[in-house]
Amino acid sequence: MQVIVNKTRLTLIQGEITRQATDAIVNAANSSLMGGGGVDGAIHRAGGPAILEECKKIVARQGRLPTGKAVITTGGELKARHVIHTVGPIWHGGDRGEADLLASAYRESLTLAVTSSLKTISFPSISTGAYGYPVDSAAEVALQTVIKFLEKEVSLQEVVFVLFDNRTCEVYIEELERLLSKSA
Repeated sequence: MQVIVNKTRLTLIQGEITRQATDAIVNAANSSLMGGGGVDGAIHRAGGPAILEECKKIVARQGRLPTGKAVITTGGELKARHVIHTVGPIWHGGDRGEADLLASAYRESLTLAVTSSLKTISFPSISTGAYGYPVDSAAEVALQTVIKFLEKEVSLQEVVFVLFDNRTCEVYIEELERLLSKSA
C-alpha cells in the first residue's frame, strides 16, 4: 500500500528490512546497541562487524541508548548506507508511558534522518517482537507519529514500513486506511 503525505511517499510492504535499499533502515535495538534477537540480530548479522564497531564507540562515548532515543551508524554490508538504531519500549500493559516512548522512537529516527540529509528511510514494527507491544496499538502509534511528522517536514522522499509477516502487514494497512478515512 502506498499513499502520499504532504510530498512524501509512505509505503507499507511485507518483507525483510535487511534487504531494503533506502538511505537508512531503522533497527529496533536494545539499549546496549550490541545486537540481539529479532530485527536487531538480523541487521547486525547482515551488515557485518562495521555496525557493531560503531555501536561500541557510541556506547563508550555516551553510555547506553535510552528508550525513545536514536543514533546513526554505517550500514556496513547492507544495501542501506546507514542504520538508525532506536530503542522502543517494553510493553507493560500500556500504562507506563509506552505509547509516548514508542512515538519518540519514531520521531527521533525521522529527525535523525532529516538532520543527516537522508531522503529515504525504512522502519520495522518497533517493539512488537520480543518487547511484546500489541501490533494493533503499535501500528496506530507508528503511523500517527510518522504522518504527523511528514505533515510538517518535506525533505524526506519516502518512508517505508517493512513488516515481517502477513498479519503485521495487514494490521498496518487497516490502521493506515482507518487514519486516512478519519482525516478525509
